[in-house]
Amino acid sequence: MEENKYTSEIEKLLTGEIEEINVEKEDFFLFRDVWVKHPEKDQIVGEAILGGRVIYRKNS
Repeated sequence: MEENKYTSEIEKLLTGEIEEINVEKEDFFLFRDVWVKHPEKDQIVGEAILGGRVIYRKNS
């Protein structure tokens, strides 16, 4: 089974290695599967962008 690419992206976001995660509309459910199970999900906030894209950042 292939690891969801957003597992490592969320960890990088929370550790400060990256500043944001851009999720396209067609990948939303891949991201959501990892995000809802993460114990620190409340630290990640999303900003909806026109066209269905969402930018997730660590809540400061």
